[in-house]
Amino acid sequence: MAGPLCRAALRAAATAGACGLGAVSLLLCPALRRLARRAAAALMALAGPLLFRVGYSLYARTRLGYLFYKRQVKKARERYPHGHSVSQPVGFGAVKILPIPVLSNNYSYLVIDTGSGRAAVVDPSDPLAVQAVIEEEGVLLEAILCTHKHCPLTDKEWVSVGCLRFEALVTPGHTVGHVAYVLDVAPFGGPPCLFAGDLLFLAGCGRLFEGSPETMLASLDVAVGLGEDTLLWPGHEYALECLTFASLLERDNPALERKLCWATQQRQEKRSTQCPSTIGEEKSYNPFLRTHRRELQEALGLTRRSGEPCDAFRARVLSEVRRRKDLYKGT
Repeated sequence: MAGPLCRAALRAAATAGACGLGAVSLLLCPALRRLARRAAAALMALAGPLLFRVGYSLYARTRLGYLFYKRQVKKARERYPHGHSVSQPVGFGAVKILPIPVLSNNYSYLVIDTGSGRAAVVDPSDPLAVQAVIEEEGVLLEAILCTHKHCPLTDKEWVSVGCLRFEALVTPGHTVGHVAYVLDVAPFGGPPCLFAGDLLFLAGCGRLFEGSPETMLASLDVAVGLGEDTLLWPGHEYALECLTFASLLERDNPALERKLCWATQQRQEKRSTQCPSTIGEEKSYNPFLRTHRRELQEALGLTRRSGEPCDAFRARVLSEVRRRKDLYKGT
């Protein structure tokens, strides 16, 4: 059950789990606020990694950032009293995964060993929303897994909760301490489940707040290496935006067209797009996983330089896709 210690732990983890970047706006006019946000996003995209790092450092390490986070939570609860999306649990034998829509587009995940009633939660960005689900399910919370900053865990370290076994994968790029988690569902007849945080979204990846394109590429390659049947559980509801952007780069990609149609229908009905998506599917339409594809390289107008190592070229392709995506989001 969610007792006092559990509630305190959820609150402590919430700030780390709430990802985003911003500053408190002093503008009173809604139209001016929207214009300022767009201008700031475009400026940040153009200014490069340094401004990202400064802004993220202020958000993650200062009182101002904490106050901004609290403001985000308050506004999201008012705007989405029942969550921003309708989600459905997924089960594999004794394993139950519940996506919990929190804030304006985040997802937390409650993963339950139904046999013992023990559970782990991934990225509890809104502790009250997560606590309500824990109490509704009547489970005992034994572990909180944060993706953005989880320095005590080392690469490939295992975390066990009841019959649940999570493997921590150090995946820097979005943040220096970013960690993704792979749930081993093989004993229950299911595929691996990747709780990716901001490493990988449906058709997208996280901004490079604290890492380089080379670092992010290496982390994305780790995700690809998990196998094509691996289920993707990302940290945000970004599918429609990411798929629309991807369609601007590859206009003749049937897999992309099908997924965009599906996501459009889902979002029209306010339904979550969190699973079904697999690493195999992502490889067919996610531009951040297609840096090796000639069609994407040609769409970006990039060619491999004489003597340039393959991974260095792929990192350059990734950097250009990320730059264009940052500008796209800022428009």
